[in-house]
Amino acid sequence: MDLTWLSANPGLTLLAFLAAAFTAILLSKWIRYIPNNRVGIVEKLISRKGSVKTGLIALNGEAGYQPQLLRGGWHLLTPFQYRIHKMPLVTIPQGKIGYIFARDGKDLPPTQALASNTHGADFQDVVAFLQNGGQKGPQRQILREGIYAINLVQFVVLTEDRLFYLPLDPGELDTFQKMSAIITERAGWRPVIIKGTDDAVGIVTVHDGPSLASGEIIASTVGEDPHQAPTYHNNFQDADKFLVAGGQRGRQYQVLVEGTYYINRLFATVELIPKTVVEVGTVGVVVSYTGAIGADISGQEYRHGELVAKGSRGVWSEPLLPGKYAFNTYAGKVLMVPTTNFILKWSKGEVGSHKFDENLAEVSLITKDAFEPSLPLSVVVHIDYRKAPLVIQRFGDIKKLVEQTLDPMVSAYFKNIGQTRTLIQLIQDRSAIQEQSGTQMKEKFAQYNLELQEVLIGTPTSGAPGGQIEQILVQLRSRQIADEQVETYGRQQSAAVKERELREAEARAKQQTLLTESAIGIEVQSNQGKAEYAKAQQQAAQIQTLAGAEAEKVRLMGEGEAKRIKVMAEAQAEQAARVGIAQAMAIEEQVRAYGGPQFQLVQQVMNRFAEAIEKSQVDVVPKIHMGGGDKGGGSLIESLLGLLLSEKAGQLAGVVPTAANPEAEALKTALRQNLTK
Repeated sequence: MDLTWLSANPGLTLLAFLAAAFTAILLSKWIRYIPNNRVGIVEKLISRKGSVKTGLIALNGEAGYQPQLLRGGWHLLTPFQYRIHKMPLVTIPQGKIGYIFARDGKDLPPTQALASNTHGADFQDVVAFLQNGGQKGPQRQILREGIYAINLVQFVVLTEDRLFYLPLDPGELDTFQKMSAIITERAGWRPVIIKGTDDAVGIVTVHDGPSLASGEIIASTVGEDPHQAPTYHNNFQDADKFLVAGGQRGRQYQVLVEGTYYINRLFATVELIPKTVVEVGTVGVVVSYTGAIGADISGQEYRHGELVAKGSRGVWSEPLLPGKYAFNTYAGKVLMVPTTNFILKWSKGEVGSHKFDENLAEVSLITKDAFEPSLPLSVVVHIDYRKAPLVIQRFGDIKKLVEQTLDPMVSAYFKNIGQTRTLIQLIQDRSAIQEQSGTQMKEKFAQYNLELQEVLIGTPTSGAPGGQIEQILVQLRSRQIADEQVETYGRQQSAAVKERELREAEARAKQQTLLTESAIGIEVQSNQGKAEYAKAQQQAAQIQTLAGAEAEKVRLMGEGEAKRIKVMAEAQAEQAARVGIAQAMAIEEQVRAYGGPQFQLVQQVMNRFAEAIEKSQVDVVPKIHMGGGDKGGGSLIESLLGLLLSEKAGQLAGVVPTAANPEAEALKTALRQNLTK
């Protein structure tokens, strides 16, 4: 480009530059560019309608902030009439909440804390918001995740990370910072999340709306029916619907359970409390602080308080059975009543699992013999779950029942028992006292809707080691030990006897084989003896029979032989007589010839003797030897011969033997030799 002309005419150059600049300025006033990630807030500077008379936003074209926004792109505007404020789009991150503050709108009534959005609920349409009755101040409605094109002159958007607004007054910043601090304190930048693992419920406290009536502490539940769309508030997430349905300011009876809730923390705060757990073996008696005043259903005979139906104010007649309940503990309380047997221990230092007896101690007694022992007790009690509300209505709770009623009643009963017995009787009759007290005290417990299961009595003590009671117990133990020793000695004696019997049995068992064999041998010998005895009896009978027959035979033969011998003898006698006479005469002659009559006699006797032996067939040598004489003598025959040859025989024959008779001695010798042969 040839610039020589411009250099040659400097005045024209300056004029051209000024003209270009003025043109650019005019174009910038006519044409405005808005990036797509921003919005343009239009401020009208000149208007034939004048300025805004009320409020902040010029709804009718007056000079002032205009309700419409300029979105991204090129916009043609009249120069010097408008001022454009470029502002960012409002961005609410995922899982976060944004809060709205309206600078313009209707004023809030004195009873209202937050602006209602029943009709003006679109914050991106300022005209609709203001024309539909939108109210100024903090809004009940909140912003969820997303990007919004909001007029930041009309609305101020508060988020956790930044503040979206067009500054108008330096004092406003302090207001918005305080509002942000309140939201932060209430953890309001995030939704309310109740996890199932938390095992908790949310107690809601509403900070806006009509106040509770006098005497009420909990706001009743509203909008529970999901079919009531105009009044259903979706668990406090729609504040306007909650208030339209009749919701009131204050702590709510309705609770929140597991889930995620986008609740405006300026409208309502949520407190997490544990769920009410009724364990197995217990029931929960509900004492409600809220609800309608119910009619007494305990009956005319029950004069210790009133029971009401579920949902009414008072003690509910139906207890909560074992389980988990989303119960609002600000609206009432649940008193746990054990339905299993529980033990009350009157023993200092020992406390049951329910801790109802932590203030109980041993019962102090005065016995009949003026001892002052302390008696430990244990009482087993059962409460019918259907009667649990009656017990709570009457006593308030189980611990008060134990300390204010059962403790003095049980103590007085056993004090009376102690005064009727000596210390030793109290110790020795423990079982009988225990059984008696269990029977008698059941009636007393039944009057308080309790079931007495068992009374257990411990050993009385003096409270100090080495006291008189301990000495008596030592003496009793010594007596018992002595009795046990006597019993032990007796049993040891019995054991010794049994041991001896055992040893004998063991020895007998060891010799059982020999005993068996000997017993069998004895039995065999007995049987053999019996057999031999029977055989001997048979042989004896046989022999006896044979002997009888033989004797009879001998007798008959003897008689015959005797008769024969008699006849023969008579014949022989006759013959002998005749022969004798002849022989006599011969003998006489022989005697004279051989030595006389003595020799003749001997010869005659021997002849007769020999004949007799021959005829009778008797053994000459006897089987039985008979001794005769001191020197061993001879046989029977010799004795007989001696007799015959004795002096008596001599005398009978009229012959006197002499020692010097050689013939006689020769005859004796010859006879002995003959017999021996």
